[in-house]
Amino acid sequence: MTSTAAPKEPTVSAAAFDDGRYVVLLADDAAAAYEGGVDGFARTAPKKGEQLDPKRSAVAEYRQYLKQQQQETAAAVDAQIAASYTTTVNAFTADLTAAQAAKLAAQRGVVAIAPDELLKVTSVPGTEFLGLEGPGGLWEKVGGAETAGEGIVIGVLDTGIAPENPSFAGDKLGKKPGDTPYRSGKTIVFEKADGGTFVGECQTGTQFSVDDCSTKVIGARYFVDGFGKQNIGDVKTGPGEFLSPRDGDGHGSHTAGTAAGNHLVDAEVAGIDFGQISGVAPGAKIAAYKVCWNGKDAASTADDGCATSDLLAGIEAATLDGVDVINYSIGGGAADSTVSIIDQAFLGAAAAGIFVSASAGNSGPGYSTLDNASPWITTVAASTIPSYEATATLGNGDAYAGASITVDMTEGAEPLTGSLVLSDVLGAAGATEADVKLCAPGALDAAKVAEGTIVVCDRGVYDRVAKSAEVARVGGIGMIMVNVTPGSVDADAHSVPTVHLNSEYRDAVRAYAATAGATASLAFGNSTDVVTAVPQVAGFSSRGPVLADGSDILKPDIAAPGVGILAATSHREGVAPTFNFLSGTSMAAPHIAGLALLYLGERPTATPAEVKSALMTTAYDTKKSDGSPMTDPFAQGAGHADPTRFFEPGLLYLNDLGDWYSYIEGIGYGLGDSVDPVDPSDLNLASLTVGEMTAPQTVTRTVTATQAGTFTASVQGMAGMDVTVEPSTLSFGAAGETATFTVTFARTTATLDAWATGSLTWTSGDTTVRSPLAAKPVTIIAAAEVAGEGVDGSVEVSVTPGGTGDIALATTGLSLGDVLSGTGATGFTAEYTVDVPAGAAMARFDLDSLDDTADLDLVVYQLDDTGTPIAVWVSATGAADERVDLVAPEAGQYLVLADVYSAPGTVGWDLTVTSVVPGGAELALDPAVLAGEQGVETSYTASWSGLEPDSSYLGLVSYGDTGAFTVVTVDTGAAAPTP
Repeated sequence: MTSTAAPKEPTVSAAAFDDGRYVVLLADDAAAAYEGGVDGFARTAPKKGEQLDPKRSAVAEYRQYLKQQQQETAAAVDAQIAASYTTTVNAFTADLTAAQAAKLAAQRGVVAIAPDELLKVTSVPGTEFLGLEGPGGLWEKVGGAETAGEGIVIGVLDTGIAPENPSFAGDKLGKKPGDTPYRSGKTIVFEKADGGTFVGECQTGTQFSVDDCSTKVIGARYFVDGFGKQNIGDVKTGPGEFLSPRDGDGHGSHTAGTAAGNHLVDAEVAGIDFGQISGVAPGAKIAAYKVCWNGKDAASTADDGCATSDLLAGIEAATLDGVDVINYSIGGGAADSTVSIIDQAFLGAAAAGIFVSASAGNSGPGYSTLDNASPWITTVAASTIPSYEATATLGNGDAYAGASITVDMTEGAEPLTGSLVLSDVLGAAGATEADVKLCAPGALDAAKVAEGTIVVCDRGVYDRVAKSAEVARVGGIGMIMVNVTPGSVDADAHSVPTVHLNSEYRDAVRAYAATAGATASLAFGNSTDVVTAVPQVAGFSSRGPVLADGSDILKPDIAAPGVGILAATSHREGVAPTFNFLSGTSMAAPHIAGLALLYLGERPTATPAEVKSALMTTAYDTKKSDGSPMTDPFAQGAGHADPTRFFEPGLLYLNDLGDWYSYIEGIGYGLGDSVDPVDPSDLNLASLTVGEMTAPQTVTRTVTATQAGTFTASVQGMAGMDVTVEPSTLSFGAAGETATFTVTFARTTATLDAWATGSLTWTSGDTTVRSPLAAKPVTIIAAAEVAGEGVDGSVEVSVTPGGTGDIALATTGLSLGDVLSGTGATGFTAEYTVDVPAGAAMARFDLDSLDDTADLDLVVYQLDDTGTPIAVWVSATGAADERVDLVAPEAGQYLVLADVYSAPGTVGWDLTVTSVVPGGAELALDPAVLAGEQGVETSYTASWSGLEPDSSYLGLVSYGDTGAFTVVTVDTGAAAPTP
């Protein structure tokens, strides 16, 4: 077996199973991360500073080995592999019945099995705002915009590309190896700046030919097997989808154009000339990987999306092709893991030397809504930039500025003036009150709309432009659209002149519009004395903290422009190219991807961690609406990207595959004895986070200098916490030297069970290196489990309070375990059916081999009313004894398998099943209320008496309303002999 392997929990749980397509993740490392250990197969992971070379014979041979392992795994349940992945992740997809899925999930060597679910795209020029343009701008410093990012390739995983758009214009590809790039059939070869080679493909299909690739677009592929060809929209009757790399949505062209579109391209939206735009890295090459599709329903986006299996195929292809950067503006809601199957595929890509920029998601402003949470990904929040504005002046004299590109922009144009009416009073028969307020399609009645009416509509639910289309349909001449909650204001191509206002103005506008004779005028420009502060984190931008895996990774990493971004969109073949303003963290991620292209254009061998660190430590604070600094790291990460500084960061926080494996081991996934775990807080990131602490905690970091000098530490923020940096100065004689320091967090007055945030800054002359800080002091940290013995007895339980004060204890009492015995030899599986009662706080399934040389496995299936497995938990650690714990399990029937994986002969075992329900044997707690002292370990005694001999018991002790608990086990032993 490999010396390290994909993440595997000692106890793996799976969601409910139905018939369908699944992704099956196996234990052996993928080629990009394999460092050796399988007999007969050499290391394939690239060395530091190199990218994976898929042409090496060792890579091909090891990938073939993985494919064979996958075939054997699938054959065990008579399944057929639909797609195989071996480069970035060791996995396959297959159509499985619920029974096959449950059986596979319990198979040794299977790490995880997950449905092939549908994820979603997360939807003044940003280049000017970032400081790329003009004299002294970054483009000038790297030799000019046209060559910025030259020799670097970005892989865009998205909805495809519109190759004729001027943002992607290039020359015809040469046909001989001396040309770079050159084409041989559908294959495109490009010699990169790092000395490596990109070998891509121009895949043909509907309205897309080999000639659509060029010296700019050097790769174009599509992946649809997971989504299903039969499910895509028709190019004639549907929303406009193409079975080819051609973009049917606009999202992929927009992200590609934002990151690497050509320099000084004329852009027009709705007949209005918006001047010239550029991508962040105009000199870079683009490879498009179409993994997201429009479904058949043109009136809804519910059937649009990106299948997990297609995403894996796209990541695999981009890595094998040899891209340097991946942009991933896709997500699926709040992350429940930092090592999901997609996360692991990106671990493989990062191990291969690829920088991955991913969108944070558009589920803000609520906290813990962020996706793409793994530490080897750079996760990007969306910020505002100066926007096109117009002013809505009410008849009472109040004036409010908002976003607009449809109010007449002609110099000296007369304002659009009319009566102002709430949509609330214009509802059509049968329309709901909510839809009328939202100006939903078909919700308004033209008979109720007087000539010259400007309509007030709420934002939400329906497309913003659909609202103005509804206003136009019923005869309105203009619209004021107002946010219901804080969010972005967007300059869209509306059907009528529109001003989009933020929520702070909603009550005033609605109150005035409800008065008799209300009027309004809409005029281009901001005529108020309220200056819109930029950059602000967009209200829609998803926030941390990440709840998964202990909350010790701070996300997002950084913020970048993501509101009102003008870039290329899609069109059909033979139709004029289009552009549009779009908003979302989807638009922010390609700004960071583009900056990575610029960085790699100057430093082609830089690692993903180097690029990420340089971006984060040179960032600056975003702003609140009043213009003051907004320092919340769970909204902005390290802050807003500043490419004018990131080439000279001063210090770098570097990490690689070995560090990522140690992190994975540290959060409780089993990778084998060869991997040393690290406390997740000690992963060498440019952010420092402690997700749970009661006593002072020390975090360690190592930095690599990019310049000589002495750096002095200072701490900002962290109210109610003492933060100590040792040593407080670091001296470097030359670039490349390293130094290690510690940061100790200690609570003073900080609120318990809440986050304290701030930053750490290292300063040397004019160089500042800033990292976000976050720590969460909690009420209590208690022992996870304690064990006692005897029919009468007691056990001492240690806890550490995070504050000073009383903590009330409560207990379920002790529940008696039911012992089921069995015997068998290698290959034998015993089956037991047990019932878990309603109200159980925990169910424990404990398999104890009577011969410690045996290797037993434990599988627990939850059954539905028909006896069909609908969920599975597996404990297969290679040990003699195995255990599965279910906290707050669903009541019902469970099938338990005791499998003899290997044994010297016939062996016996005891399977103890315990459902912890209130009302069991008394478990007395002394004291019942802890008088806690912050950071000082204390204890209480849990005692019992009169238990049955030769039995086992289980109970829980909880601590106030913290949600923490301790498991108490009691083994009573044999009864005393009768005298």
